[in-house]
Amino acid sequence: MIANSAHGTTPEAMTPEALAGLGGGEIAYVRTIRSEDVKALFPQAPQIAPGMTLFTLHAADGTPIMLTDSREAALANAMEHELVTVSVH
Repeated sequence: MIANSAHGTTPEAMTPEALAGLGGGEIAYVRTIRSEDVKALFPQAPQIAPGMTLFTLHAADGTPIMLTDSREAALANAMEHELVTVSVH
């Protein structure tokens, strides 16, 4: 909950666990990664040539869902599974 600081209150801190639980399996985000970092998120993935830019779809809690070579494919997969994508900064 964020309170209005103009009235003498301050924003309440949200724990990482509470933040990860937001969306209850309905929210996802797309992240850009380098091909060199794929094995850390997807240990079962085949060897991928270095120097490539890839895209991952993640659940709100950070769990990787899929790996693809296009942002559009990641967004389409989210839509297909009725996930709402949000922008994460």
